[in-house]
Amino acid sequence: MVLLNQDLEEIAAIARENGEIFHRNTDFELETHLPRSLGNGSIRFIHLRNGLNLQILNSKLQQTIRLERQHDTVFPLTAKFYLAGSSRIRTKGPTLTRVKADQAEISGYHYIYHLPEISEIEDWPSDQCYQAVMIYAQVDYFQIFSQSDMPLASVLKQLLDGDKSQRFHQSLGPISPAMSQVLQQILQAPYQGIVQQLYLESKALELFALQFAQWSEMRPSESIRCLSKYELERLHMAKAILTRDVSKPPTLSELAQRVELNEYRLKQCFRQVFGTTPFGHLHHCRMQHAQYLLRNSNLTIAGVAAQVGYRNPEAFSTAFRRKFAVSPKAYQLGKHR
Repeated sequence: MVLLNQDLEEIAAIARENGEIFHRNTDFELETHLPRSLGNGSIRFIHLRNGLNLQILNSKLQQTIRLERQHDTVFPLTAKFYLAGSSRIRTKGPTLTRVKADQAEISGYHYIYHLPEISEIEDWPSDQCYQAVMIYAQVDYFQIFSQSDMPLASVLKQLLDGDKSQRFHQSLGPISPAMSQVLQQILQAPYQGIVQQLYLESKALELFALQFAQWSEMRPSESIRCLSKYELERLHMAKAILTRDVSKPPTLSELAQRVELNEYRLKQCFRQVFGTTPFGHLHHCRMQHAQYLLRNSNLTIAGVAAQVGYRNPEAFSTAFRRKFAVSPKAYQLGKHR
């Protein structure tokens, strides 16, 4: 079943009548819980300063949700870090150069976007665990920083220079180890009150800085429009195979044969479309699945390593620590919280 906006309003009204508690407020944070009929989990919205805000999603849906949104004229610059789950976004209206009409946001990747006056339909499939961190900043917030000779991507620089008509939805590829470390620090947030607020503000700005730097360093690549529809379908098939078969993935040669592309074209176009190599995507899928198993199973570290395709537990532990800045054992024991 797909639930639309009006359905969600009715479900929330029924849940309130049944005595469910939706909101928990502090001086600068609002935590909203899902109605039990939809799933479990919550969304935390944390107010920082000067139009800078933080949102943390942590939930699992029992029913697919479809949200239709018409964005306002004033829209914040948004950084999104998808730690678990995936969603599909379709844009209504005329085609825009830097906004795809149909795209997916997936676990292990991060995005930056500015989408004023755009209509979207977003599908959130059921039976997935969702975890994401979003940072919102009013565009004027960045006026407090010196912008002379900033090494920024051109569309971002135009936006920060005051051209608020700029619209883009940019995938910046896999979440880097440095970003993972900051994200874990946000999720753990060791302080309370104003100290926590200042701490989270510094981490939010650090993530923006890492995104700005990464985008500015991305080399212009061949336009995706040069790819045929057939090639795009083959690339998405290759990605689905790697995502599904993390324990026993095909070799690059085998993958190329299965999707009917030559190895060179597969590697070249995979990076062009997804911002990483086939092996890079496989590695991120393995690490994300390892996180899930460490949180939700009773497997040993060696057992988790085997489930995600590592014969050597030590090699797995090294890769996990490099990715998330924490050992698998410490993560399993809950020190990541």
